[in-house]
Amino acid sequence: MTIQTIAVIGAGSMGHQIAMLCALGGYATKLQDIHEHALTKAKATLEDIMNKWMNKGKITEEKKEAAFSRLSFTTSLEEAVKEADFVIEAVVEKLDVKREVFAQLDRFAPAHAILATNSSTIVNSLIADVTNRTDKVINMHFFFPPLVMDCIEVVMSEQTSDETAHITMDVCKQINRTGVLLRREISGFVANRILGALQREAVALYEKGIADFKDIDLICKKALNHPIGPFELMDLSGIDVVYYVMQQRYAETGDPEDRPFACIEEKVKQGHLGRKTGRGWYVYEKQPLNRS
Repeated sequence: MTIQTIAVIGAGSMGHQIAMLCALGGYATKLQDIHEHALTKAKATLEDIMNKWMNKGKITEEKKEAAFSRLSFTTSLEEAVKEADFVIEAVVEKLDVKREVFAQLDRFAPAHAILATNSSTIVNSLIADVTNRTDKVINMHFFFPPLVMDCIEVVMSEQTSDETAHITMDVCKQINRTGVLLRREISGFVANRILGALQREAVALYEKGIADFKDIDLICKKALNHPIGPFELMDLSGIDVVYYVMQQRYAETGDPEDRPFACIEEKVKQGHLGRKTGRGWYVYEKQPLNRS
């Protein structure tokens, strides 16, 4: 099957950049969100990023204009996916929400369309059973920010077909990203399981009063040569995303070690979610989400 049209569902911090990657890769791309203001913000943000790329010589004006000509915006899920060959879901990291979205995608998308979830931790077999195409459901985990990070974890379930995996890897190549295929499911996949272990230990050390979060970040950067510390990374990714991931892991395992930390839950309740709100572990004068 040749992929010509891609629909991206959700215009948040991940979805709008995934959509631009697809448009830059030559696909007719439709970005959908239920909120018109989210689409307006997404378009303005992408124009800003692409203008910065153009000023830095990373893209020509012709390529920028061509990409935008392939990218359209809609609040209608049915309109977004009715002609799609490939769908990438990028909504909130909550299982019940994703299952509801996939049930709708299965109704509206053509029978041949592949349905991919950008979930950062939820395996696709927990979602696929609401569809009549479990062989065409797959994980396609991008990393934040997608326009910068060159990796996509492509994860198969026992029901995912080899053809679906092959086509998804081809899409990764077409949008100039390195796809890594995992043939066995595990919650959190590879990157977030390793990252989660680091974050859990970092937060545990902080909550026990062993070290301040700023000092933990400093040690990770200076001693371990990490580009940013675990608390800075939580602010960048979104503390709410970290919280939802931990909630989902705990729901799956029942292991007290996977329960969200009290300090993480408190920040979510306060609305201090990191860079996107201007305050998380650190305070930000502005919200520099748009990496270029």
